Amino acid sequence: MPFSFVTAARWRHPVFVLALIAALACAVAPPARAQLFETRAEQAMLLDVGSGTILFAKNPDVPIPPASLAKLMTMEVVFHALKMGRLTMDDTFLVSENAWRTGGAASGTSTMFAEINSEIRLEDLIKGVIVQSANDGCIIIAEGIAGSEAAFAQLMNERARELGLEGSNFVNSTGLPAEGQAVTMRDLITLALHIQRTYPEFYEFYSQREFTWNGITQRNRNPLLPMEIGADGFKTGFTEASGYAIVGSVARDGRRLIVAMSGLESERMRAEEARKMLDWGMRAFEPHSLFDAGDEVGNVRLYGGERGSVPVRLIDPLTVLMPLTGQSSLRAAIVFDGPVPAPVGEGDRIADLHIYFGDELAHSAPLEAAQSVERGPIHRQALDALLELAIGWIRT
Repeated sequence: MPFSFVTAARWRHPVFVLALIAALACAVAPPARAQLFETRAEQAMLLDVGSGTILFAKNPDVPIPPASLAKLMTMEVVFHALKMGRLTMDDTFLVSENAWRTGGAASGTSTMFAEINSEIRLEDLIKGVIVQSANDGCIIIAEGIAGSEAAFAQLMNERARELGLEGSNFVNSTGLPAEGQAVTMRDLITLALHIQRTYPEFYEFYSQREFTWNGITQRNRNPLLPMEIGADGFKTGFTEASGYAIVGSVARDGRRLIVAMSGLESERMRAEEARKMLDWGMRAFEPHSLFDAGDEVGNVRLYGGERGSVPVRLIDPLTVLMPLTGQSSLRAAIVFDGPVPAPVGEGDRIADLHIYFGDELAHSAPLEAAQSVERGPIHRQALDALLELAIGWIRT
């Protein structure tokens, strides 16, 4: 589906919301006005995994105290070590006095009731952390892997940066209140998706309904699991500062959704709002194929090339989910760090296509150069240099 619209370099504009031409709008045929979804959550985000479409976002980049949602990052570090062969499920970890006192029965917090000075297999600790939200289990793992919680938190943050979690910071393995500890809904969605895709053999633990340790059986705290809506993960959390929170995942009818929300007033409201958003996401959207792989979608400005621009094309087919009730506007932008210096080879990834529903970024797809462009003659490079100097002076 050929179309054209103005492209924009990232340094030129902080926000890009440029209208698609009428042909694209007609292809998805949205009504004049969209029906807005409302949630009582202060922060929320909903992702359709298959298409990569963000179906809903409300304050997704606002940092909040993570509470037990930090345990998702704790488990990612453990799963990564298992996958790399640095740990095995049969490794045993010692229950220190610190773990028992800070996160165990003596703490009055979520616990698996690990006995002090006992040794526990890693598989049982994982089940304790995931199913029972065990703070003692987290500390036992942290101390066993890194020697201390502080050192383990460094590992958490290193992995977080590697995974692109730009708005989160971890101070401990449990999510217990600590200054400087924060997550965002966008990062939690990214982390949950990574765990599902990278560690399917470990993700199964999140759907376990109950776990017994030290003679005490506790049920999984995820309220979505018993609803029979296809839920199989992930985690809940609560702090006085940010209220009740959840990261949930549902798979049914050939689709999978992941939701993250926080700032709710009660456990009941958390369960209701999460289910309402997941049901809406399953029922209120339909897929629309916008482009095939290789479709050219516009041009990107070049610096010092034999030509002033190069056409860009989609690397993969682009399908997005559109609301059945439509959107008041479907908008897009070609976004790049530019101008892009020549030479550029055909197939080089040099830009991204951003699709917006209203003001919310719903989808991002990589773009590659559709042609090769060599470096231009000296006079062309000099002219581009003068132009860039002038624009840079205006920009500053």
